[in-house]
Formats: sequence, structure tokens, C-alpha cells
Amino acid sequence: MLVQMKNLVKRYGDNLAVDNVDLGIAEGEIFGLLGPNGAGKTTIINMLLGLTKVDGGKITIFGKRVNGNREDVSRNIGIVPQDLAIYEDLTAAENVSFFGRLYGLKGKLLHERVVEALAFTGLSDKSKAYPKKFSGGMKRRLNIACALMHKPQLIIMDEPTVGIDPQSRNHILSSVQELHEQGSTIIYTSHYMEEVEELCSRIAIMDQGRIIAQGSKDELKELVSSEDRIVVELAGINYTVVDEVKRIGGVKDCILTDTTLTILVAKNNSIIGRIVDAITNAGADVVNLSAEKPTLESVFLTLTGKTLRD
Repeated sequence: MLVQMKNLVKRYGDNLAVDNVDLGIAEGEIFGLLGPNGAGKTTIINMLLGLTKVDGGKITIFGKRVNGNREDVSRNIGIVPQDLAIYEDLTAAENVSFFGRLYGLKGKLLHERVVEALAFTGLSDKSKAYPKKFSGGMKRRLNIACALMHKPQLIIMDEPTVGIDPQSRNHILSSVQELHEQGSTIIYTSHYMEEVEELCSRIAIMDQGRIIAQGSKDELKELVSSEDRIVVELAGINYTVVDEVKRIGGVKDCILTDTTLTILVAKNNSIIGRIVDAITNAGADVVNLSAEKPTLESVFLTLTGKTLRD
């Protein structure tokens, strides 16, 4: 594991912000850290960076304890914070150059890295422009360019696409995929579940300072998947159809909304044929039928009682 957290604890007075978290992040993976607001994600990120004191447990990154080795560890970490960390009175190139110098880059290598970072984020033609004239999406991309100047082994991206235009969002998601293909390890937080579905190989869900579930997307779905959902579009409606379907063994619930029938059935219960027969016998006509499996969003809602954007 590139990152290892063991029995990690952080208290603010009587508030246990991080409650005995055990978490490992493997080299080369995109790891999603999800949770509603106040779950403890930002506190964990700040402890990873050595910005917040650890009250209990330990964090190891690159095989070194963060406490006592902050400078050595942080030299190989790139952070893309939720709050923009750029200077609007410097040009795009000057911003990137400034952060490169903070990591000891200079001369020809510094110049090459500035050109490379701006090209990677699609801002080559804006190198001499000032960020105060940029769109929100362009500022986010410049934020990423600054974080990548020193070619870090570990990249932490905290809500990198919040409040931006679709074009910049797509560019950032493609950039994350490319960084992954280049071998970077990425910790990714987002309030957009579709981004996590697309990018992350493993995911941890936090709530009230604790890790309540972790694993691959499929493993998380298995945790709460006790039923399948069958959606049937009807032409002719006969209100006895609900009663007919509910009589079928394995059907947990049946709800009619306008011309749509939503049926919850026991997981992997092969009763679609009997459902169609029951609908037909009730005098209704099936226009379309689809079976839906649990989504990551439904898993999150089940585990936390909230949606990701709450």
C-alpha cells in the first residue's frame, strides 16, 4: 500500500471528527473517498498532508510516518484543493512556475515543466493570460497544472470539478484517466457520483468520522443488494394489476405510478415470466420492461441515509 492509515483518530473538543479509521490505498489506483458534508473527508486529507495533528493512530505514506517526516512525504504529494490556490495577479505561466519553485525546480527544467503542465491541462494558449479573466473551469485546470509541476507520486484531488462547465469537466476527467495510465496514485473526492463510477477502482464511504464501507463498486453494491427492481411501462391500465403482481412469490412490493409499474423482487429471483403473465391476466398491456440493478448512488443512500450532494 502506498498510503496506510491505522486506527486514525482526530478530535475537536467533544467532537470525534475521525473515528479509528483503517484505510489502505494501493500504488497506481484511483481511490474514491466519499461522504456527506461533515463526514471527515477533509480532516483526513489535512492529516495526510501533515497540516492537521493526528490525535491517535498513524499514517504511513511511501513507507514513512507522516508525523516527523512531513517535508520528505509532502515533496511527493500533489494537492488539488477544493478552494482554488492560484494567484489572479500572476499569469497562468507565472502561477505554475511559482509552485514549481516551491518544490525546488529551476532553470531549464522549470521552464520545461511549466510548458508541459499547461499543455496537459489544455492551457498552452493562455500562458500569458491572467486567471481573473478565466472561466471557473479554466481556473480549476490551472489549479491542477500547479499541483502537477513536481510530478508527484500521490495526487489528492478534492472536488476538482465543482461548479465548472461541461467542457472543462470532461477535460479534467480525461486528465485524471491519463494520470492513472501514467502510473499516478490518486485520491479523489467528489459530490458527483457518476465521476466516481467512471474513475475509481476502489471506494470508501465515510459517515460521522467512520469508514462504513469500502471496496470495489461491485463489492459495495453486493453489501446492500437484497433486491432487484423491475420497471414495466404499461399501455392499458387495470388497477387490479398491482394486486395480481403482489400475489407472486418473491415479489416484495409493487407500485403503480401513472403508466409505470415498479416491482421489487428478491435478488436473482427469476420471475419475470410470471410477472408478465400476471399483468396480461389483469388486462394490461406491456409496452416495455427493464430490470435495474443497484447503483452506487442507491448504495450510498442506503448506508448513510443521505444523497451524496446533501
